[in-house]
Amino acid sequence: MARGQFITVEGIEGTGKSTHIDYLTGLIRANGIDVETTREPGGTPMAEKIRALLLDHGQEPVTGDVELLLFFAARSLHLHNRILPALDEGRWVVCDRFTDATRAYQGSGRGLDSEKIEQLASWVQGGLEPDLTLLLDAPAEIGMARAATRGEGDRMDNEELAFYQRVRNGYLALAAAHPERFVIVDASRSLAEVQASIGDRLDRFISDNKP
Repeated sequence: MARGQFITVEGIEGTGKSTHIDYLTGLIRANGIDVETTREPGGTPMAEKIRALLLDHGQEPVTGDVELLLFFAARSLHLHNRILPALDEGRWVVCDRFTDATRAYQGSGRGLDSEKIEQLASWVQGGLEPDLTLLLDAPAEIGMARAATRGEGDRMDNEELAFYQRVRNGYLALAAAHPERFVIVDASRSLAEVQASIGDRLDRFISDNKP
């Protein structure tokens, strides 16, 4: 049985990831491919508990290192208990964020040591990276304005604008460094325009990788 394909969707808040992931998986299923969706942090019962710790405002400060370690603890559970088994069984997996989010948020946003992040990534992932990463890109000002309409956010939603600008720049730097798997989609456009771009790129990816 052929290994499934691993697709991740990345982007700052307010870029419409949830909406576009639903559209993306619908297109994949329409092509007769077995696909499941998941998210990070989370994706398994224990990883979801770690997600709650990460996103809760809480009463105790969370340092950057603690945040980083919790993300990778959740990722290890997620990988070994859900993502890898699905891929090994030939299913495609679409994940709302993965390690590129850690590189952008904790690395570029928080200023944590990128070498430390890559050491943890190598340890937890064993070299696994997505086969395709769709980066939904929009200026931080647009993303934050859209996110504000959702009401009070979680701990990760309540940073200053400059933080999300650094995160966005981090994502764009990753895309430039890994053009073999990154596709940048201008998420500041209308829903129809964004989904047309996603559909066009997915058609080519499916043509190259359909079982």
